[in-house]
Amino acid sequence: MERKEFISKLGISLAAICAGCGIASCGSNPKAEDPAPTPGGGTGGNSNALVSANLDSELKNVGEFKISNGVILVRLATGNTANAFTAVQVACTHQGTSINYNSSQGKFICPNHGSQFSTNGAVLLGPATTALKGYTVNISGSSLNVTA
Repeated sequence: MERKEFISKLGISLAAICAGCGIASCGSNPKAEDPAPTPGGGTGGNSNALVSANLDSELKNVGEFKISNGVILVRLATGNTANAFTAVQVACTHQGTSINYNSSQGKFICPNHGSQFSTNGAVLLGPATTALKGYTVNISGSSLNVTA
């Protein structure tokens, strides 16, 4: 076998392997969260809350987030007011993979296929076509509760 033929076959083989890996990852969903969270998933506070946080000890800095009970809660701004936070479903609407919050870009990004969502859950970039479900943030003193 000549060098040129060997390199050509090696390249085709590697391309086939990479394509196979890519296709396999499209169907996998190792981090899927329950798309329909149930109340009581928070720590302390309101028993009907999907997520609870004590703002004296949690989510003190802009960009910090907490994931619990199928919800991702993010501090977007300073101050302990409801509009300083956002809470959306953590499962990407494309295939259910857990999304991440990118504080430098100010958006949610799915690591599986790159779907991007605004802080209120609207689709910014597909392949996802459906917005993330948003939740209500309530604050009383230093207690934060997220409800449906």
